[in-house]
Amino acid sequence: MARSVTNQRKTINTIAAWAVGLLIFFPILWTILTSFKTEGQAIADPPVWFFFDWTLENYAVVQERSDYMRYLWNSIIIAGGSTVLGVIIAIPAAWSMAFVPSKRTKDILLWMLSTKMLPAVGVLYPIYLLFIKLGLLDSRFGLVIVLMLINLPIIVWMLYTYFREIPGEILEAARMDGATLKEEILYVLTPMAVPGIASTLLLNVILAWNEAFWTLNLTAANAAPLTAFIASYSSPEGLFYAKLSAASVMAIAPILILGWFSQKQLVRGLTFGAVK
Repeated sequence: MARSVTNQRKTINTIAAWAVGLLIFFPILWTILTSFKTEGQAIADPPVWFFFDWTLENYAVVQERSDYMRYLWNSIIIAGGSTVLGVIIAIPAAWSMAFVPSKRTKDILLWMLSTKMLPAVGVLYPIYLLFIKLGLLDSRFGLVIVLMLINLPIIVWMLYTYFREIPGEILEAARMDGATLKEEILYVLTPMAVPGIASTLLLNVILAWNEAFWTLNLTAANAAPLTAFIASYSSPEGLFYAKLSAASVMAIAPILILGWFSQKQLVRGLTFGAVK
Protein backbone atom coordinates (compact mmCIF):
# COMPACT_ATOMS: atom_id res chain seq x y z
CA MET A 1 0.00 0.00 0.00
CA ALA A 2 2.77 2.41 0.96
CA ARG A 3 4.66 1.56 -2.25
CA SER A 4 1.53 2.25 -4.31
CA VAL A 5 1.08 5.67 -2.68
CA THR A 6 4.76 6.45 -3.30
CA ASN A 7 4.46 5.49 -6.97
CA GLN A 8 1.36 7.65 -7.34
CA ARG A 9 3.17 10.62 -5.83
CA LYS A 10 6.11 10.09 -8.19
CA THR A 11 3.75 9.95 -11.16
CA ILE A 12 1.94 13.11 -10.08
CA ASN A 13 5.24 14.92 -9.49
CA THR A 14 6.53 13.83 -12.91
CA ILE A 15 3.37 15.02 -14.67
CA ALA A 16 3.46 18.32 -12.78
CA ALA A 17 7.14 18.82 -13.65
CA TRP A 18 6.47 18.18 -17.35
CA ALA A 19 3.47 20.52 -17.30
CA VAL A 20 5.51 23.34 -15.75
CA GLY A 21 8.38 22.68 -18.16
CA LEU A 22 6.11 22.79 -21.21
CA LEU A 23 4.41 25.94 -19.90
CA ILE A 24 7.79 27.68 -19.56
CA PHE A 25 9.00 26.42 -22.95
CA PHE A 26 5.83 27.34 -24.86
CA PRO A 27 6.75 31.03 -25.53
CA ILE A 28 10.09 29.90 -26.96
CA LEU A 29 8.39 27.27 -29.12
CA TRP A 30 5.84 29.79 -30.37
CA THR A 31 8.60 32.28 -31.23
CA ILE A 32 10.49 29.61 -33.18
CA LEU A 33 7.35 28.59 -35.08
CA THR A 34 6.45 32.22 -35.86
CA SER A 35 9.92 32.85 -37.26
CA PHE A 36 9.18 30.37 -40.06
CA LYS A 37 5.82 31.93 -41.00
CA THR A 38 4.93 34.73 -43.35
CA GLU A 39 3.78 38.01 -41.81
CA GLY A 40 0.20 37.14 -42.70
CA GLN A 41 0.39 33.75 -41.03
CA ALA A 42 2.06 35.29 -37.97
CA ILE A 43 -0.97 37.49 -37.24
CA ALA A 44 -3.64 35.04 -38.43
CA ASP A 45 -6.74 34.61 -36.26
CA PRO A 46 -7.23 31.84 -35.28
CA PRO A 47 -3.51 31.14 -34.92
CA VAL A 48 -1.74 28.90 -37.41
CA TRP A 49 0.09 26.09 -35.65
CA PHE A 50 2.30 23.49 -37.33
CA PHE A 51 0.42 23.24 -40.63
CA PHE A 52 1.65 26.20 -42.65
CA ASP A 53 4.10 26.91 -45.46
CA TRP A 54 7.44 26.99 -43.69
CA THR A 55 9.82 29.63 -45.02
CA LEU A 56 13.33 30.92 -44.32
CA GLU A 57 12.53 34.31 -45.83
CA ASN A 58 12.49 36.07 -42.45
CA TYR A 59 15.99 34.89 -41.59
CA ALA A 60 17.23 35.97 -45.01
CA VAL A 61 15.70 39.44 -44.59
CA VAL A 62 17.16 39.79 -41.10
CA GLN A 63 20.62 38.82 -42.38
CA GLU A 64 20.40 41.31 -45.25
CA ARG A 65 19.08 44.15 -43.11
CA SER A 66 21.38 43.83 -40.09
CA ASP A 67 24.98 42.95 -39.38
CA TYR A 68 24.16 40.06 -37.05
CA MET A 69 27.77 39.11 -36.36
CA ARG A 70 28.58 42.62 -35.10
CA TYR A 71 25.69 42.47 -32.61
CA LEU A 72 26.71 38.94 -31.59
CA TRP A 73 30.32 39.97 -31.03
CA ASN A 74 29.23 42.93 -28.92
CA SER A 75 27.03 40.66 -26.79
CA ILE A 76 29.89 38.20 -26.26
CA ILE A 77 32.31 40.95 -25.21
CA ILE A 78 29.81 42.76 -22.96
CA ALA A 79 28.35 39.67 -21.27
CA GLY A 80 31.66 37.85 -20.95
CA GLY A 81 33.67 40.89 -19.91
CA SER A 82 31.20 42.07 -17.26
CA THR A 83 30.95 38.56 -15.80
CA VAL A 84 34.69 37.89 -15.64
CA LEU A 85 35.40 41.33 -14.18
CA GLY A 86 32.62 40.87 -11.64
CA VAL A 87 33.95 37.47 -10.50
CA ILE A 88 37.49 38.84 -10.18
CA ILE A 89 36.21 41.59 -7.87
CA ALA A 90 33.72 39.37 -6.02
CA ILE A 91 36.06 36.51 -5.09
CA PRO A 92 38.14 38.55 -2.57
CA ALA A 93 34.97 40.23 -1.25
CA ALA A 94 33.20 36.89 -0.76
CA TRP A 95 36.34 35.38 0.82
CA SER A 96 36.48 38.23 3.34
CA MET A 97 32.80 37.89 4.26
CA ALA A 98 32.90 34.09 4.47
CA PHE A 99 36.15 33.58 6.39
CA VAL A 100 36.77 36.93 8.15
CA PRO A 101 33.21 38.03 8.98
CA SER A 102 32.42 41.08 11.05
CA LYS A 103 29.33 42.04 13.01
CA ARG A 104 28.07 43.94 9.98
CA THR A 105 28.71 41.28 7.34
CA LYS A 106 25.08 40.18 7.07
CA ASP A 107 23.93 43.79 7.02
CA ILE A 108 26.34 44.55 4.19
CA LEU A 109 25.12 41.51 2.23
CA LEU A 110 21.50 42.53 2.68
CA TRP A 111 22.29 46.10 1.67
CA MET A 112 24.06 44.86 -1.47
CA LEU A 113 21.09 42.70 -2.37
CA SER A 114 18.67 45.57 -1.71
CA THR A 115 20.35 47.59 -4.47
CA LYS A 116 18.90 45.10 -6.96
CA MET A 117 15.45 46.30 -5.93
CA LEU A 118 16.23 49.86 -6.99
CA PRO A 119 14.29 50.80 -10.17
CA ALA A 120 16.86 51.16 -12.93
CA VAL A 121 15.06 54.14 -14.41
CA GLY A 122 15.66 56.01 -11.15
CA VAL A 123 19.41 56.21 -11.81
CA LEU A 124 19.35 56.32 -15.61
CA TYR A 125 19.60 60.10 -15.90
CA PRO A 126 22.72 60.59 -13.71
CA ILE A 127 24.45 57.57 -15.26
CA TYR A 128 23.60 58.83 -18.74
CA LEU A 129 25.11 62.25 -17.97
CA LEU A 130 28.15 60.58 -16.39
CA PHE A 131 28.67 58.46 -19.50
CA ILE A 132 28.51 61.55 -21.72
CA LYS A 133 31.05 63.33 -19.48
CA LEU A 134 33.45 60.36 -19.51
CA GLY A 135 32.98 59.56 -23.18
CA LEU A 136 31.59 56.09 -22.43
CA LEU A 137 28.25 56.47 -24.21
CA ASP A 138 27.75 53.81 -26.89
CA SER A 139 30.93 51.98 -25.85
CA ARG A 140 31.40 48.34 -24.96
CA PHE A 141 33.66 49.24 -22.04
CA GLY A 142 30.94 51.43 -20.53
CA LEU A 143 28.37 48.62 -20.76
CA VAL A 144 30.83 46.15 -19.26
CA ILE A 145 31.23 48.40 -16.23
CA VAL A 146 27.48 49.03 -15.82
CA LEU A 147 26.44 45.37 -16.18
CA MET A 148 29.24 44.29 -13.87
CA LEU A 149 28.04 46.71 -11.18
CA ILE A 150 24.34 45.78 -11.42
CA ASN A 151 25.11 42.04 -11.25
CA LEU A 152 27.89 42.29 -8.65
CA PRO A 153 25.55 41.81 -5.64
CA ILE A 154 24.33 38.49 -7.07
CA ILE A 155 27.89 37.37 -7.83
CA VAL A 156 29.06 38.18 -4.30
CA TRP A 157 26.04 36.49 -2.72
CA MET A 158 26.50 33.29 -4.74
CA LEU A 159 30.24 33.07 -4.10
CA TYR A 160 29.74 33.86 -0.42
CA THR A 161 27.26 30.97 -0.18
CA TYR A 162 29.67 28.56 -1.87
CA PHE A 163 32.70 29.67 0.15
CA ARG A 164 30.86 29.15 3.45
CA GLU A 165 30.58 25.45 2.62
CA ILE A 166 34.38 25.11 2.44
CA PRO A 167 35.96 24.17 5.80
CA GLY A 168 37.99 27.07 7.13
CA GLU A 169 40.51 24.60 8.59
CA ILE A 170 41.81 23.91 5.08
CA LEU A 171 42.69 27.56 4.59
CA GLU A 172 44.26 27.72 8.05
CA ALA A 173 46.43 24.72 7.15
CA ALA A 174 47.54 26.52 4.00
CA ARG A 175 48.52 29.57 6.04
CA MET A 176 50.48 27.42 8.47
CA ASP A 177 52.36 26.00 5.49
CA GLY A 178 53.39 29.51 4.54
CA ALA A 179 50.79 30.38 1.89
CA THR A 180 50.25 34.07 1.31
CA LEU A 181 46.76 35.55 1.00
CA LYS A 182 47.07 35.57 -2.78
CA GLU A 183 48.20 31.93 -2.86
CA GLU A 184 45.45 30.95 -0.43
CA ILE A 185 42.76 32.39 -2.69
CA LEU A 186 44.26 31.32 -6.03
CA TYR A 187 45.63 27.86 -5.25
CA VAL A 188 43.49 26.62 -2.35
CA LEU A 189 40.10 28.33 -2.27
CA THR A 190 39.42 28.80 -5.99
CA PRO A 191 40.10 25.18 -7.07
CA MET A 192 37.83 23.88 -4.31
CA ALA A 193 35.01 26.21 -5.36
CA VAL A 194 35.23 25.59 -9.11
CA PRO A 195 31.65 24.22 -9.39
CA GLY A 196 30.25 27.25 -7.58
CA ILE A 197 32.38 29.72 -9.55
CA ALA A 198 31.41 28.04 -12.83
CA SER A 199 27.69 28.22 -12.05
CA THR A 200 28.10 31.87 -11.01
CA LEU A 201 29.82 32.63 -14.31
CA LEU A 202 27.13 30.88 -16.33
CA LEU A 203 24.23 32.51 -14.50
CA ASN A 204 25.68 35.99 -14.79
CA VAL A 205 26.52 35.54 -18.47
CA ILE A 206 22.82 34.77 -18.98
CA LEU A 207 21.75 37.82 -16.95
CA ALA A 208 24.12 40.12 -18.84
CA TRP A 209 23.19 38.61 -22.21
CA ASN A 210 19.48 39.25 -21.59
CA GLU A 211 19.87 42.76 -20.17
CA ALA A 212 17.85 45.17 -22.30
CA PHE A 213 17.20 48.34 -20.29
CA TRP A 214 20.78 49.57 -20.05
CA THR A 215 21.87 48.32 -23.45
CA LEU A 216 19.01 50.12 -25.19
CA ASN A 217 19.52 53.38 -23.30
CA LEU A 218 23.32 53.58 -23.31
CA THR A 219 24.05 52.42 -26.87
CA ALA A 220 23.13 53.58 -30.34
CA ALA A 221 25.10 51.67 -32.97
CA ASN A 222 28.74 50.93 -32.18
CA ALA A 223 28.27 48.88 -28.99
CA ALA A 224 24.71 47.67 -29.58
CA PRO A 225 24.31 44.00 -28.51
CA LEU A 226 21.66 41.48 -29.55
CA THR A 227 18.99 43.04 -27.35
CA ALA A 228 19.23 46.17 -29.51
CA PHE A 229 19.24 43.91 -32.56
CA ILE A 230 15.81 42.58 -31.54
CA ALA A 231 14.46 46.03 -30.70
CA SER A 232 15.39 47.30 -34.17
CA TYR A 233 12.49 45.29 -35.61
CA SER A 234 9.95 47.49 -33.86
CA SER A 235 9.15 50.50 -36.03
CA PRO A 236 6.59 53.33 -36.17
CA GLU A 237 4.88 51.44 -38.99
CA GLY A 238 4.16 48.57 -36.61
CA LEU A 239 5.57 45.26 -35.48
CA PHE A 240 6.72 42.73 -38.04
CA TYR A 241 6.06 39.67 -35.92
CA ALA A 242 7.63 37.06 -38.18
CA LYS A 243 10.85 39.03 -38.68
CA LEU A 244 10.88 40.03 -35.01
CA SER A 245 10.59 36.34 -34.08
CA ALA A 246 13.43 35.42 -36.44
CA ALA A 247 15.63 38.11 -34.89
CA SER A 248 14.68 36.86 -31.41
CA VAL A 249 15.58 33.27 -32.28
CA MET A 250 18.95 34.39 -33.65
CA ALA A 251 19.57 36.40 -30.46
CA ILE A 252 18.65 33.67 -27.97
CA ALA A 253 20.14 30.73 -29.88
CA PRO A 254 23.75 31.18 -28.61
CA ILE A 255 22.73 31.43 -24.96
CA LEU A 256 20.31 28.50 -25.29
CA ILE A 257 23.07 26.35 -26.77
CA LEU A 258 25.45 27.42 -24.00
CA GLY A 259 22.85 26.59 -21.36
CA TRP A 260 22.10 23.22 -22.94
CA PHE A 261 25.71 22.05 -23.02
CA SER A 262 26.55 23.43 -19.57
CA GLN A 263 23.36 22.39 -17.74
CA LYS A 264 25.11 19.65 -15.75
CA GLN A 265 27.78 22.05 -14.56
CA LEU A 266 25.14 24.66 -13.75
CA VAL A 267 23.03 22.25 -11.70
CA ARG A 268 26.13 20.91 -9.97
CA GLY A 269 27.18 24.41 -9.01
CA LEU A 270 23.73 25.48 -7.85
CA THR A 271 23.51 22.41 -5.59
CA PHE A 272 27.11 22.79 -4.38
CA GLY A 273 27.14 22.30 -0.63
CA ALA A 274 23.45 21.44 -0.45
CA VAL A 275 24.17 17.89 0.72
CA LYS A 276 26.72 17.37 3.46
